[in-house]
Amino acid sequence: MLNLIIAVLMSTLISVLMRLSERHGKGRVSMLMFNYMMCTALAAAFTSFRPAEGMSTTLSLGLVNGALYLGAFMLLQWNVTSNGVILSSTFMKLGVLVPTLLSLIAFGDVLSVPRAAGLALPVAAVLLMNGRSGQKTAVKSLPGLLLLLFVGGMADGMSKVHEQLGNTELNSLFLLITFGSALILCAAVCVFRRSRISKWDVIDGILIAVPNYFSTRFLLASLNSLPAVIAYPCFSAGVIAVTSLIGAYVFHERLSRRQWGAMLVIAAALVLLNL
Repeated sequence: MLNLIIAVLMSTLISVLMRLSERHGKGRVSMLMFNYMMCTALAAAFTSFRPAEGMSTTLSLGLVNGALYLGAFMLLQWNVTSNGVILSSTFMKLGVLVPTLLSLIAFGDVLSVPRAAGLALPVAAVLLMNGRSGQKTAVKSLPGLLLLLFVGGMADGMSKVHEQLGNTELNSLFLLITFGSALILCAAVCVFRRSRISKWDVIDGILIAVPNYFSTRFLLASLNSLPAVIAYPCFSAGVIAVTSLIGAYVFHERLSRRQWGAMLVIAAALVLLNL
């Protein structure tokens, strides 16, 4: 459980740093490139390059995961423009359903009745957290939102796939391949877009990379001791809860009654998922 708590805190720190970096511009692919560059360097520092069984599987899954990481980010940008930030963030967070269902269907994880209820509650919490009373948000591209949910969820779920099909001793190599391939693809996008690079792209990218890497590393480690049907919903709900509290008390963002209700739902979900 300690690994999962650290993963939640690191992921929350990513959101805080992203919020702080907004003053230097939004949607900066070049900043993301330096983020992946630093993540790749950190992964290399923790990786042993000794030959081990299952390296080909780790290589293949890491390459796929790197493409999913970048794809999820690009889809999020596109959906924010097309469908708005409320719907986009909602479907991004609902991606937790993908690795959870994958664990139930493909890997035979079993849910007790309380945990099944706890699994449903984060979905309700996300919808409450992102909803606004009396406001209608038009959906311009439902396929785009569903693709965001699937790709973002699969990016999270690849950690479970590697834990089941790969060699857990190669987790560090898996992360190295993931971030390295995302870096190469992101650099290609920057070249294609002819993105300009500022000093803040470098600084913000490096700062965000540290919690980004360790969030992924500790979430992967938590799957060694916790079922995915517990780890993923707890991770998603925990990040939402802690980020919301920081937003309220550090950035002075005001939470609606609906959002405070979502916080209570998240607390109930965490209790049920640990029964």
